[in-house]
Amino acid sequence: MALPTQKRTKSSKRIRTSTFALKKQKLINCSQCKKAVMPHHACLNCGYYNNREVLKIKTIKHKNTKNKKTLKHKK
Repeated sequence: MALPTQKRTKSSKRIRTSTFALKKQKLINCSQCKKAVMPHHACLNCGYYNNREVLKIKTIKHKNTKNKKTLKHKK
């Protein structure tokens, strides 16, 4: 197995590891719903990409709750 012939200096280590930093994600606004979306990805909120619907998004139906007056317990 090959071994390095010279010690890697502190500055060369730091220069090499400077590229490991995390980059900030670039987001754009969806043309339909105006939510933040990664570029070149379909919107997970409305299902549109490039002004066309490419995903069918199921909406969550909330259960109808009764009025608060009927939920109170009688003493």
